[in-house]
Amino acid sequence: MLITSIGQGLLWAPLVIGVFLTFRILDIPDLTTEGSFPLGAAVTVSAMISGQSAVVASLLGFLAGCVAGWVTGVLDTKLHMPSLLAGILTMTGLYSVNMHVMGKSNVPLLNQKVLTNYLPATWSVDLQTIIVGAVVTGVVIAVLIWLFKTRLGLSLMATGDNPAMSAANGIYTDRMVILGYMVSNGCIALSGALIAQSNGYADIGMGIGTIVIGLASVLVGEIFLHGRQMWVRLTGMVLGAIIYRFLLTVAMGLGFPVDDLKILSAGILVVVICLPILRTKYRTRQQLKRYLKQIGADEHEAESTSSLNRQASPEGLLSRDSK
Repeated sequence: MLITSIGQGLLWAPLVIGVFLTFRILDIPDLTTEGSFPLGAAVTVSAMISGQSAVVASLLGFLAGCVAGWVTGVLDTKLHMPSLLAGILTMTGLYSVNMHVMGKSNVPLLNQKVLTNYLPATWSVDLQTIIVGAVVTGVVIAVLIWLFKTRLGLSLMATGDNPAMSAANGIYTDRMVILGYMVSNGCIALSGALIAQSNGYADIGMGIGTIVIGLASVLVGEIFLHGRQMWVRLTGMVLGAIIYRFLLTVAMGLGFPVDDLKILSAGILVVVICLPILRTKYRTRQQLKRYLKQIGADEHEAESTSSLNRQASPEGLLSRDSK
């Protein structure tokens, strides 16, 4: 169960990293995810059927995701649409694009050589999946770590932190936002390409709920591994993807039907959002009680002043400061 979760988590890790880039770095809730994920799968499977190798097909899926991100970025920055609306429009348009790419709603990979087939056939499927996922995710993390050490990457992070100040210092913030959209959706489409090869097919509906999966994995990863250095944060995203897949695997082992996995994903997201808020409220209440005890206040006074606790506004994992 754990080995399977690690393998699947590594395949989903590029999607989580892509969601992290827009959600944390740019502070943009990008709904293009649910269109770019199946786009990567559709382009990859169609390219493989037409005779391209799995490596070339996966790269084409990545580039297709970058194009989808570019469209959303242009709608956001040049046409000044709200980011949510821009993502929704691109996601909606990509449904038709994916149908045209595949020609039908579901395209199987029949006798096609996928990435795992480049490894020795004597190895188990789980081991092959882990190695392929680890190599691809490792390359993605290495490239992103290098990117964020360059002037371009630093400008991208500065744009997400403070767009007004970045523009005042000569950074072309619109270009940085578009770049962030492109890299993010490229990673998401690459994850779709990996999942399609793992499942053996591309389906028009495989992107439904991926934004919830990505957000839940991001928040789970930040709970278990949180830091300021970029390599720590990206590693946390991989860890979050693995833990999230493990939770779903455990749920299925307990008898949850497959049809309930989407609502289970939403439930996990609610829990990881609410836990830090409840924990902050509890800590605030305990600090207030200790303070009142130090100054000699009685329990009645503690109850009367507990209203201060309700006036506080604890920030959970969805706040910008959690970046």
